[in-house]
Amino acid sequence: MPSDALTKADALTKGGALTKAAVQRPDPPRRHPDEPRVVPRRHLGQWTAAVLVVAALALALNSVVRNDAFQWSVVGDYFTTAAVLRGLWLTLWLTAAVMVLGFALGTLLALGRLSTNPVLRAVSWGYVWFFRSMPILVQLLFWFNIGALYPTLLGVRTVDLLGPVTIAVIGLTLHEAAYAAEVVRGGILSVDRGQTEAAQSLGLGRWRRFRRIVLPQAMRSIVPPAGNMLIGTLKGTSIVSVIAVQDLLYSVQLVYHRTYQVIPLLLVATLWYVVVTSVLSVGQYYVERHYARGSELAR
Repeated sequence: MPSDALTKADALTKGGALTKAAVQRPDPPRRHPDEPRVVPRRHLGQWTAAVLVVAALALALNSVVRNDAFQWSVVGDYFTTAAVLRGLWLTLWLTAAVMVLGFALGTLLALGRLSTNPVLRAVSWGYVWFFRSMPILVQLLFWFNIGALYPTLLGVRTVDLLGPVTIAVIGLTLHEAAYAAEVVRGGILSVDRGQTEAAQSLGLGRWRRFRRIVLPQAMRSIVPPAGNMLIGTLKGTSIVSVIAVQDLLYSVQLVYHRTYQVIPLLLVATLWYVVVTSVLSVGQYYVERHYARGSELAR
């Protein structure tokens, strides 16, 4: 018996399992003496650019940290004050409400645009066209002055019925729904038509086909732009300060109008926006991984 066969036979255990000693790794191929040696290309330009970028970032960070005009001590004093935290809570609540209501309405609009009914298609298209064409600030100011057109609604004075927060929710939701409709519609169209036809051949109803077959696959295309919309909505809620909604930005404005410490208070708002958007970005990453299971995107 050859010597290598004996080595393998000795490595067998009583149960017939092969130990690690019997698993031999193949020897690496030897290079021929006349074969030219392969030397990896040196990317000198890329490394030089990277060093310059890192140096520039370090200088910028040093100038921000050591500049007394930023008044970092004031930033620390106001970062977790009750007024700022109340404004932050309203910003988060407003963002969540607008996203939920906006995507609920946007889903209905997307289904209307994909409907075979020409009336539903036309109305849904008209809604998306109109609200995407009007700036969000104009919409908020219009709703804020709606009492000039309709002094009473449902027998109640419009001023008493529509407060600043309600107006902000209405204006932002109508604006968000127009963009959410296109995101949802694009996600539904990304699903192969054969999937729907196969589900239909199995006798599944229209709603069940949409909920169990189409929507889970469409989420792969819906989640990335929806995450971007969520972050954009969070930052976009700062515009409601023009109608005296006490969100995060308006809360710090009230403080610096009293103390005249404009820069440090704006830094307080900026840092809170950075913290929240960073958390949302991490959450978006894991949601995308969840819906990308089984595809190359999940790797």
